[in-house]
Amino acid sequence: MSNTESAPPRKAVILARGLGSRMRKEAEGVNLDENQSAAASAGVKAMISMGGERPFLDYVISALADAGFTDICLVIGPEHDMIRDYYNEVDKERVSISFAVQEEPLGTANAVLSAEDFAGDDRVLILNSDNYYPAEALRLLSDVPGSALVGFERSAMLERSNIPADRIAAFALATADADGNLKELVEKPDEATIERLGDSAVLSMNCWLCSPAIFPAARSIPMSARGEYEITDAVRAAIDAGDPYRVVRADVGVLDMSNRGDIASVMESLGDSEVRL
Repeated sequence: MSNTESAPPRKAVILARGLGSRMRKEAEGVNLDENQSAAASAGVKAMISMGGERPFLDYVISALADAGFTDICLVIGPEHDMIRDYYNEVDKERVSISFAVQEEPLGTANAVLSAEDFAGDDRVLILNSDNYYPAEALRLLSDVPGSALVGFERSAMLERSNIPADRIAAFALATADADGNLKELVEKPDEATIERLGDSAVLSMNCWLCSPAIFPAARSIPMSARGEYEITDAVRAAIDAGDPYRVVRADVGVLDMSNRGDIASVMESLGDSEVRL
């Protein structure tokens, strides 16, 4: 095993390039302040204020730092000056923040390729910018060799996230083989598949620890039916090429910021959480 595979991972890539189409849509009964409305209308979910000066992404990065991930790369679009300007200016004590530009919104696997120079020969944690992953879950990766998926227990997601049960039912399900490695990953499972996979299946919230093998895998895949290059397809390609992914089970909930109706519940859940970048 190489030092790269055995040393605790320290690099994280946050995918912040999405168009935020759902967040842009007005929602009946949802009242936002001026700053929140501006970020939501721009589709920049990560920069929505949590009721003060701190945007949502600050909480995501602070949790990463709590878990030992201190070298952060934000994948952004060329138009995302709001993100770049903020993180160039904000005080940082625990993390360093750099940027990678995804020129076109061609999907998550294409976004990952934008951060290849940042990753170098190291393993990198890849995660969404509109999800808050508790440090408790991220710390589980510190002793994992090689690549991994953090899989979240369904019961914890139902009890300790802000995500309605009907949305949770549509999330990807993952199972592990006898060695604890990813065996099956089913996106948007139907009821028959949910029943077949059973209670041992965990939910994938796109929280991946990837070796450098993810990059040739991401270049090898075709576009999906949605017209994007998907990280799930890249992970499958990496596994097929000989890079297994350990399934790490996390008994915690994840907060989601997909649309304007999520903002109030995320603010309530984060409450007075301390943020230190």
